[in-house]
Amino acid sequence: MLFWHVPAPNEAMLISGSKRQVQDTQFRIVTGHGSFVLPVKQKARMLSLALRESEITEDCVTQQGIRLNVRAVAVFKVGDDPVSIANAARRFLSEQNRMEELVGRIFAGHLRSIIGGLTVEQIIRERDRVSQEVKEGSHSEMEKLGIVVDALQIQEIEDATGYINNLAAPHAAAVASQARIAQARADQEAAEREQQAAALKAEYERDTAIKRAGFQAETEQANARAAQAGPLAEARASQEVIEEQTALAQRRAALAAQRLEAEVRRPADAEAYRQRTLAEARRDQAKFEADGNAYAERTLAQAQADANNARAASLRDGNQELIAANRIVENLPALADAAARGINGSTLTVLNGTEGINEVAAGIVGQGMAILDTLKKRTTLPSLNGASASTPQTVEKS
Repeated sequence: MLFWHVPAPNEAMLISGSKRQVQDTQFRIVTGHGSFVLPVKQKARMLSLALRESEITEDCVTQQGIRLNVRAVAVFKVGDDPVSIANAARRFLSEQNRMEELVGRIFAGHLRSIIGGLTVEQIIRERDRVSQEVKEGSHSEMEKLGIVVDALQIQEIEDATGYINNLAAPHAAAVASQARIAQARADQEAAEREQQAAALKAEYERDTAIKRAGFQAETEQANARAAQAGPLAEARASQEVIEEQTALAQRRAALAAQRLEAEVRRPADAEAYRQRTLAEARRDQAKFEADGNAYAERTLAQAQADANNARAASLRDGNQELIAANRIVENLPALADAAARGINGSTLTVLNGTEGINEVAAGIVGQGMAILDTLKKRTTLPSLNGASASTPQTVEKS
């Protein structure tokens, strides 16, 4: 509506010309709701209740006489109560855009006075104390202006003389030393950790390479076994065949050896034994015959010698029986030869070897010798019995 005015949430509407007055303000304050404003008869103005910021930069001298350039920030607003709104309206309504500047000057004056009673060390170390004292020192003035200070912070302290830098130099050097030591320790720890990490990495790479080589070797071995499976099976089959053939050949050789043993060797051994036995028998027989012939010849020679002696004696005595015996003796070799040929052509079983042959020959010769002895006894000359012998006569063979 044309005559209905509503202030913003952060604004206060001041209506002048109204008969209603609050606490002798001579104008009506409306916040949070609207109101009718009669034209010509009433006039409405807006006062901002928004938060404001004022930057303060001031050259200050400390208790030690050291000049400092201090920068601070003050955050303030118009109070929400009617008294503060009325006080601020009377002072800043027409100059609301210059409120930061005006308030900043007030804070600057209080800041200079507070810093002038402190040392540089206190200002640096106790900035909250400085801010609190500035707020407390300007409280009465801000209340008169209808201003509420929400915060006051000292942002920066500059020292043109270098006092602060010199004051901080020992601490800065100690801190720098500690920083270098810490940095050296950090670098050493970093180097150690890098070395450990490199060693772990190298160990991991080594283990990985070993495992990879093992896997590769197993794979190649498996591939080789797979590739050799066919030839190996064939070789094994061939080996089994060869072994079977070898066993068969050995059995055949054993069988042939047994057959050779039964068919050739044993008959050959038997034949050789038979031939050896026959040869030994023939050898013994020949030896027996030779011994018999030799013995017969010796016996015949001896008998012939004896017969010759007897015949000579008989001839000297003129004994005719002796002549007959001489005939027998002369035919005795023929008889012995005939007996020997008869033995040679006959099948004679000799039980006692050479002695048996000798006994046979001796028997034959013995018979002849017995006949000779008989003849000798019958034809013995008287001179042989102790009588005087007659003159021998010559006896001619008829």
